[in-house]
Amino acid sequence: MRALLPTVLFLVTSSPAFAQAPAMPPPAPKLFAAAADVTALIANAKKERKPDQANFVQPILQLAPYNANLEYRVAGVNANASVHEREAEMFFVIEGAGTLVTGGKLHEERRTNPENLSGSSIDGGTRKRVAKGDFVMVPEGVPHWFGEIDGALVLMSIHLPHAPK
Repeated sequence: MRALLPTVLFLVTSSPAFAQAPAMPPPAPKLFAAAADVTALIANAKKERKPDQANFVQPILQLAPYNANLEYRVAGVNANASVHEREAEMFFVIEGAGTLVTGGKLHEERRTNPENLSGSSIDGGTRKRVAKGDFVMVPEGVPHWFGEIDGALVLMSIHLPHAPK
C-alpha cells in the first residue's frame, strides 16, 4: 500500500481537477455606445469620483484586446505621468481642455507592471494644448501626462497593442 501512495498522489494531483484554473475569459464585446450612454458615463464619473481621485475610468466599448475608455480628470488633483512600453494610446477630447505633455523623462520613475512605467510628472517634453474635438496619438514608449486641466477634462482613450515583431 505504501508503495502505491506516490503513484496515487501523482495521479490525483495531475488530474484536471487540480490543474491551474483557466484564465478569465475576455469581457463580452460591447460594440455600440449611444451619445446618451456617454452622457450617462460622464454623469456617473462626476458622482462617483472621489475628491482625491485624479482619473476616473469607465469602459465605453470593449472588443478584446481593444477597449475604449472614458477618462474623467479634474484640475487640482495630480495624475501620474505614464509610459506604455508595448501599446500606443489614442485620446479623443470629449469635453473640456488641458495641456498634454509628451516626450521628456518621467520624474520619480517607477515600474507599475511589466509593461508600464509611471512618474509624478515629466521633465522636459513638448506641451500641447488640447480641447473638445481634438485627437492625439501617443506612440508606445513615449512619456505622456495631462499636467494642466481647466476644470474637468473628459477623454476617450484607446490602448493600441502592437502585434509581436
